[in-house]
Amino acid sequence: MNDFTRVEGVALPLPIANLDTDQIMPKQFLFGIDKSGLAKGLLYDLRCHPDGTPQPDFIMNTEPYNHARILVGGPNFGCGSSREHAVWGLQQGGIAAVLAPSFGEIFYYNSINNRLLTVMLAQDQIDQIMAEIAIPATSHLIIDVQAQQVHTASGKSFPFDMDARQRHMYLSGLDVIGASVGMLPEIEAFEQAHFAANPWARVMSPATPLAPNI
Repeated sequence: MNDFTRVEGVALPLPIANLDTDQIMPKQFLFGIDKSGLAKGLLYDLRCHPDGTPQPDFIMNTEPYNHARILVGGPNFGCGSSREHAVWGLQQGGIAAVLAPSFGEIFYYNSINNRLLTVMLAQDQIDQIMAEIAIPATSHLIIDVQAQQVHTASGKSFPFDMDARQRHMYLSGLDVIGASVGMLPEIEAFEQAHFAANPWARVMSPATPLAPNI
């Protein structure tokens, strides 16, 4: 289940520190002119042999983790280059949320802007969750965004903090464009006041008549 208040489902344990965006979405999958087809590239070098056949011993290729909705990663998850494709690829691969002790800063904000839920917990809490979800029978997690709690299959709960903007956007079903549109009255009011005070700053198109005093 993935709605505006929570994400739940199978959680994939991936205890790799400094997993960077080139590993999450390798460069050979960045040649498209749109966002489509990125699920194929998700964690490709870990998930596949060089010929593209699946690595049978990689956890993401095994049941039930091949149906994961949540990824639990190591510290500094998503470090490296600023490619937004890493976020899009995770989403297209079925991942709706990532838990980690810390995130690469640009990846973190790309995630917020695209409604990929990112949750930071202390390393010892991540370790507890990792140990539990490593067992297929207890691999299910619930992330309650409204209550800001992660719940495990064994009944453990871990509270987490969220940036106020991130929480508002997620609970409202907004990406960064939707959030910006929601501020349109304030944007228009600022624009009018700015150009009233600085008429010389307005960009004039050829079809826009010049004011008499210009």
